[in-house]
Amino acid sequence: MVVGTFLFAGLATAFELIPAWLIKVLIDEVIQAQRTELLSWVFGGLVAAYLLRNLCSSMRIRMNNLLEQQVVHDLHVQVFTALQRLSISFFENRPTGEIMSRVLNDTEHMQRIFVDGLEQTITASLTLIGIMTVLVWLNWKLALLALLPIPLLVLGAAEFTKRVHGHYQAIRKGAAELNALLQDALAGIRETMGFNRQSYEQNRFGQKSDRCRHETLQAMYLWSFYSPGMALLGSLGGVLVLWFGVAEVLQQHLSVGELVMFISYSALFYVPINQIHSVNHMLQHALAASERVFDILDIVPDVHDRPGLAPPPARLKGEVAFQHVQFHYRADVPILKDVCIVVQAGERIALVGPSGGGKSTTLKLIPRFYDVTEGALTIDGYDIRELPLDFLRSQIGLVQQEPFLFNGTVRENILYGDLSAGQDAVEAAAKAARAHEFIMALPEGYETWIGERGVKLSVGQRQRVSIARVILKDPPIVLFDEATSNIDTETEVKIREALNELTRGRTTIIIAHRLSTIHDVDRIIVVHHGCVVEDGTHEALIGRGGVYSRLYDAQFQV
Repeated sequence: MVVGTFLFAGLATAFELIPAWLIKVLIDEVIQAQRTELLSWVFGGLVAAYLLRNLCSSMRIRMNNLLEQQVVHDLHVQVFTALQRLSISFFENRPTGEIMSRVLNDTEHMQRIFVDGLEQTITASLTLIGIMTVLVWLNWKLALLALLPIPLLVLGAAEFTKRVHGHYQAIRKGAAELNALLQDALAGIRETMGFNRQSYEQNRFGQKSDRCRHETLQAMYLWSFYSPGMALLGSLGGVLVLWFGVAEVLQQHLSVGELVMFISYSALFYVPINQIHSVNHMLQHALAASERVFDILDIVPDVHDRPGLAPPPARLKGEVAFQHVQFHYRADVPILKDVCIVVQAGERIALVGPSGGGKSTTLKLIPRFYDVTEGALTIDGYDIRELPLDFLRSQIGLVQQEPFLFNGTVRENILYGDLSAGQDAVEAAAKAARAHEFIMALPEGYETWIGERGVKLSVGQRQRVSIARVILKDPPIVLFDEATSNIDTETEVKIREALNELTRGRTTIIIAHRLSTIHDVDRIIVVHHGCVVEDGTHEALIGRGGVYSRLYDAQFQV
């Protein structure tokens, strides 16, 4: 496609050069020499030149558009693929709207270089080369006069580039911040309405938008001087050609037709130069956007596979062991301190403890959302850093405290656990999760559209759909961040029944917020200030009178 674009651009440029020469023939040969028999040939040549020029331009545009759309498609896919391989820490440290701005808005501004920039650059460059060759061949003295402003144009372009690039970096950053604020405001629209903060949100959005407006105006201000200034310098070349060209005609060193032809070519000469100036302006915007896009493409994930890893030959059994594990998000704030936990295959344990003690972090380490800072975490004796990420995560089912459902149908959300499963398997998983009954009561059953984040379902319904999704996945290890504090008793009972179905025969680690829900687990592990402080059954821990006993008494005191 690039070769085709160059080919048709070259042909269009060649046909662009013909009319000026035919006009010279018209003046010198037809008008002054009275050779009227050439008139029809001249007009026929003009029509053919214009026709062929526009036909080639049409083909050039088509080839360039094919190229542009393919590049933009590849770029979108590559950026999205890069996002899929990045670690959780990348997403937890950046607003969703800002990431979306990089994937969509910044790639869109890069696209303009391929839509307009590449096409204009190719056309302008070929036109410049062709016209410069013709000008030198016609009259090298006048050609030098026409080229006289070029050094000034180059200096002007360099100065403009240096000044405007910083503004476009600020524009792209401001646009990303505006996008992030918009996404946040829309996601929190219920809170905005509930607290009657519409005016506050409008002011925040207005301030961000105003900063974008200011930076954009600064860039446009520079362009308002640069563009007319470059055009003025180009005009000076035309004035010099006209001045000395008229003198050459008066001295009969040039014919009138040759002067007109030369002026026509010199006028054409500065058209592509102005196009290049416009491309430079566009390029600075695209470069600022591309820096942000390639930031994503160039990131090396914190958590990644080591070269040459191969998955084990069989499904894991599910024995999980924390061996003197230490972990921190920031080096000066340790989260886990010398944690040692062994969970036998098929065993059900509960992690309990005060908020901020490290329970959720412990869970995040098992599917390698983060890597341990020190020590090792093994499954069936394999250090999880020696297992391919896709294999490791295929062996683990995760039910989060606030389950995420995609903006689709109930069936599509359950099917996320196993994309190849049939409808019977989906319904079996839903029945096991105690979700089939309420799903069938929905307007379109399993094909009911549940909205963004499953907003059309209750909290308990979302939880059961997410459990069904994991049941369909059928992993040997289940991680469950229990969330039953804001649901009614009947729903809680159904979730506990679903959880029993989910965890039967699987290694299960539950973060328990309501201690009444974990009496039937095999062991309870108490995590406090990043350390395992107690380990045992409910009865044994109550008898010790330690941290667990105090937590239990605090929840059930009357």
